[in-house]
Amino acid sequence: MGPSQASTGFLWAFSDTTTMNPYQQLVADYARCRREGKTYACGGFQTPEPPVLPETAPNVLIFSPHPDDECIIGGLALRLLRECRMRVMNVAVTQGSNKARQEGRWRELQSACAFMGFGLIQTAWGGLERITPKGRETDPSGWAESVEIIAGILAKFKPKVVFFPHERDWNSAHIGTHLLVTEALKSLGNEFATVTVETEYWGQMTDPNLMVESSEEDVVRMVTGTSFHVGEVSRNPFHTLLPAWMQDNVRRGSELVGGQGEAAPDFDFATLYRLRLWRSCGFEKMSQRRILLSCQQDPTALLV
Repeated sequence: MGPSQASTGFLWAFSDTTTMNPYQQLVADYARCRREGKTYACGGFQTPEPPVLPETAPNVLIFSPHPDDECIIGGLALRLLRECRMRVMNVAVTQGSNKARQEGRWRELQSACAFMGFGLIQTAWGGLERITPKGRETDPSGWAESVEIIAGILAKFKPKVVFFPHERDWNSAHIGTHLLVTEALKSLGNEFATVTVETEYWGQMTDPNLMVESSEEDVVRMVTGTSFHVGEVSRNPFHTLLPAWMQDNVRRGSELVGGQGEAAPDFDFATLYRLRLWRSCGFEKMSQRRILLSCQQDPTALLV
């Protein structure tokens, strides 16, 4: 049998309906869901009633490099809001680099945060500018002003938990936001302490120590919230890939967090983080543990 005959025979066997391969249907369903998702409306959905929070609710701040990051990495933040009744506020570090879109992105961000149940803090009209490693180097006075703004927000709200990107998150604004928040924390002196949760999206962490499971309900909230960023998802419907990304996080986190060669937890969706404590002007390990937090476990256990 020649190469062409062998190839033809293989294709015939693969498509033979008398020998059903269940993975054909699995892959077809993934592709179909992705195609259908791209046709769904973006934004405009009814905003759910936010949880009732006590006046003494601890504050959680998400420092988002761009509008939409608050939804994408928000798995743990949503759980702190819903399950722990903590007040989650998104800090819009920038509103993107396209000045013509900054006002529109702000309006989209307001709607997205309302849908998620997050408060919203604007750093400056149009957002901060040049929040990148290059901007830090070439515009030291502008960078210092931005550090002061972020430090002021931290000092005002005294957050129990702070979310921000890790130092190798590839995108220049994500890396810049890591540097910005870290310098702002340092500027507050030895007395300021908080739990830090470093996030990933564009660049994967090699050393996450926390994998947080999300329920289907929460993933629906995250995908729908991301869809409110209409201008962004219209050019690139990345919101439809968020469930797949969170499934791949389970694959990675099973070994990066759970341990090489260990059995994978029965999670459908998860987000990876690096959990540390900021104290005495530096990062400290909170414990030697690596944590797989299921939907049945209390997230407040992370914070002690």
